[in-house]
Amino acid sequence: MAEVFIGSEAVAAGALTEHQLRRWHRSIFRDVYLPTWSNPTIDDYTLGAWLWSRRCGVVAGAAASALHGAQWVDAETPIELVAKSARPQRGLIVRNETLASDEVTHVTRRAITLPVTTPPRTAFDLGRHLPRDQALARLDALARAAPFSAEDVLLLAKRYRGARGLRRLTDVLPLVDGGAASPKESWLRLLLVDAGFPTPTTQIPVHRNWRLIGVLDMGWEDHLVAVEYDGDQHRADRRQFVRDIDRIAAMEDRGWVVIRVVAEHRPQDIIDRVARALARATRHRDRR
Repeated sequence: MAEVFIGSEAVAAGALTEHQLRRWHRSIFRDVYLPTWSNPTIDDYTLGAWLWSRRCGVVAGAAASALHGAQWVDAETPIELVAKSARPQRGLIVRNETLASDEVTHVTRRAITLPVTTPPRTAFDLGRHLPRDQALARLDALARAAPFSAEDVLLLAKRYRGARGLRRLTDVLPLVDGGAASPKESWLRLLLVDAGFPTPTTQIPVHRNWRLIGVLDMGWEDHLVAVEYDGDQHRADRRQFVRDIDRIAAMEDRGWVVIRVVAEHRPQDIIDRVARALARATRHRDRR
């Protein structure tokens, strides 16, 4: 991570000249700079946004979830701040909203303590401001890193009855599951729920002779039907690919039907495969 600083402060303090500032540094927000050679991270942009606010803003949204440990927040993600309204600028979203004292906590990065929305408030904002599928992926990742209760989020909805996006929030909140290990798993679970299937359980452990042989992404234990999303890492890492084959074979020996999904599969094809597998499992169970 590179040093992020306010340009005018550095020049006023005599740390560098205006010429040095322009030649050896680049701006990421107005009057906020870092070295030209640096490859900024999400932490760099978050710190820069807070500095731009003259250290008055509160980090919110996806950037807040990253500070709480959530994955899948990359450097291209716009930084959200709760602060006084300002002129728009690229990569920064400023929301002039109300925050109560119990909705703000603090996280330290590089010996700098940043004010950030609490996990419940972060969830409240993500669920209101993002489209449903994106919101679920962000909320799943936040719940995995910093578990929060739906009740606490709904208390905020009661506190801010007139807030925008409350219907969107209350629609997505019951679907949140910290067991999702990636945005694609969140997408796949939402696809199955929207298709009318019972909500699948996530992270299902499978044992043989009391020994864990693997964990399934999601599925229905009463039917012994599971659905796994295979990301690119399964193809890029040959050893992992082989381990996955052996792991799924062992689970199939235990009676599980494992449906593997990759990015190229059409949503309707996935739905049809799951429907057939659940129907077969139901018929088999009824015969018994």
